[in-house]
Amino acid sequence: MLPRGRPRALGAAALLLLLLLLGFLLFDGRLRRAAALDGDPGAGPGDHNRSDCGPPPPRPSKCELLHVAIVCAGHNSSRDVITLVKSMLFYRKNPLHLHLVTDAVARNILEMLFHTWMVPAVRVSFYNADELKSQVSWIPNKHYSGLYGLMKLVLPSALPAELAHVIVLDTDVTFASDISELWALFAHFSDTQAIGLVENQSDWYLGNLWKNHRPWPALGRGFNTGVILLRLDRLRQAGWEQMWRLTARRELLTLPATSLADQDIFNAVIKEHPGLVQPLPCVWNVQLSDHTLAERCYSAASDLKVIHWNSPKKLQVKNKHVEFFRNFYLTFLEYDGNLLRRELFGCPSQPPPGAEQLQQALAQLDEEDPCFEFRQQQLTVHRVHVTFLPHEPPPPRPHDVTLVAQLSMDRLQMLEALCRHWPGPMSLALYMTDAEAQQFLRFIEASPVLAARQDVAYHVVYREGPLYPVNQLRNVALAQALTPYVFLSDIDFLPAYSLYDYLRASIEQLGLGSQRKAALVVPAFETLRYRFSFPHSKVELLALLDVGALYTFRYHEWPRGHAPTDYARWREAQAPYRVQWAADYEPYVVVPRDCPRYDPRFVGFGWNKVAHIVELDAQEYELLVLPEAFTIHLPHAPSLDISRFRSSPTYRDCLQALKDEFHQDLSRHHGAAALKYLPALQQPQSPARD
Repeated sequence: MLPRGRPRALGAAALLLLLLLLGFLLFDGRLRRAAALDGDPGAGPGDHNRSDCGPPPPRPSKCELLHVAIVCAGHNSSRDVITLVKSMLFYRKNPLHLHLVTDAVARNILEMLFHTWMVPAVRVSFYNADELKSQVSWIPNKHYSGLYGLMKLVLPSALPAELAHVIVLDTDVTFASDISELWALFAHFSDTQAIGLVENQSDWYLGNLWKNHRPWPALGRGFNTGVILLRLDRLRQAGWEQMWRLTARRELLTLPATSLADQDIFNAVIKEHPGLVQPLPCVWNVQLSDHTLAERCYSAASDLKVIHWNSPKKLQVKNKHVEFFRNFYLTFLEYDGNLLRRELFGCPSQPPPGAEQLQQALAQLDEEDPCFEFRQQQLTVHRVHVTFLPHEPPPPRPHDVTLVAQLSMDRLQMLEALCRHWPGPMSLALYMTDAEAQQFLRFIEASPVLAARQDVAYHVVYREGPLYPVNQLRNVALAQALTPYVFLSDIDFLPAYSLYDYLRASIEQLGLGSQRKAALVVPAFETLRYRFSFPHSKVELLALLDVGALYTFRYHEWPRGHAPTDYARWREAQAPYRVQWAADYEPYVVVPRDCPRYDPRFVGFGWNKVAHIVELDAQEYELLVLPEAFTIHLPHAPSLDISRFRSSPTYRDCLQALKDEFHQDLSRHHGAAALKYLPALQQPQSPARD
């Protein structure tokens, strides 16, 4: 949701900035003392690598649009881009236009993220990396970045012809300053200079790191291409494409491959055409590589501008000051991205898509309304990061089923058991803060069971607001399912071990899809025991049911929710049977992927699944109970929303108001047929329900 005012958020941001500045000052003092003790004068390795470059050039005008280009491919690189962008947004004072060269995976992730982030004065354009591969695929490259590590070479032709200036960044850099200060360095360029770079802060291009080390040619120590200022207009005029291609082909006659991807070719071109390069102060690319000499830069600097994790080891690189740099990076990794939805006052810009309508809807809310937080939560646009972890889409199968569910941090412990019970694809939406998302990442990496499952897609929906947006989460997970059918479940249920195979066979046998419009009901049970022997068959389940180790789901608190399943009939059933909709029915069902979405107005606790089953019935889905299917609910502590539902009459009154509005919409869509549901909607819900 775009904020109308965030005094506390701005206070937190200001406090963070103050702490970072204090940290830099203290760190700088420690480094200077250490340099004095070591006898290191603190000079840079060359005149053009000094941290100081005379008086600073004038900043760009307050509202000047700054252009930034980034090459990004895959799931992990997409996460890195987000951290980089957070650091830019934290300090920036200018509108930004991000030019993202991506593969299909990264585009799917980042397009959704920026669409839902709704940051003012930020434009994003995407460029298809697959269309550029042929221009660099002929170059042998030993660098871990692969083909994508060479694509900065083709930016002058790939980016719009009218674009004259651009900052090019690697995904593994973090800003510690306003990017407009970097943009201002374009003013230092002479009439012939077209490339701004920081000198390489290691001896790599000197060729003395090990015996028989033979790097590509470079001017002195060479330059690092993690941060580049490009005058695109001048490069095009100079024939850049022919220039770098001729140089690369010539060097590849005697060298087997590039070792540092585009950086080797940039350096070879600069060696041949030194007039192209404008050296930048070293603080704009403090390189934390394995053999870094960056301390010579930052020990003499008054402040740092950009930190570059240019080692394959990233945050695990060996450096005596790595803890300081790591903590700085983690500040932005875990920083609440919602706080970066800040207006640039005095800079008129095109609002993000949907922002104006959202602001108008928010302005119409009455803060004195007892149900204000319900209505505000419904309007909240949550940042969504789909496929947060590497994911392999399932191969196309005509009757395949994806398990769809949602969860928060307190249900992570369910994931391993769920993976053991369901061998098929899953699409899970996780409601988390930025910091919790990093805890989740470590949780997955530490679990052999979860780390091995590449067919589970995790979609992080970032937390905002006081109520749990349960149906918005379900819709995110449902929208990202890739199989023809989905099993709409909840995270605290474990399906029968055989359910995945049984559902696929049932879908085929029943001729679902175009031949038959149906929702397959999976009967739900529950145990009140934290430890019990999970049944491997219907026979074993019935035995546990008979001795009181299992119950039909919510038999004690809310039997209406599942009574229409007709458990007595299910005990004896040998074939699927049809049941009728009844008030408050909320079974777990298998439906086609293009089924109706959940109604997002239902937030917190109550009626979120019931409303969905009403919609299915209104659209004339058959309800077919499967005779061998079952899923079992495991006990857990009640959620905060359930506790509020039970204790607060106002909460229950607000839920009733939502039900009334739901029926009004149902009547508009289905006419007189919606009268069937009116008695159920008017019936008050018991506060004892769990």
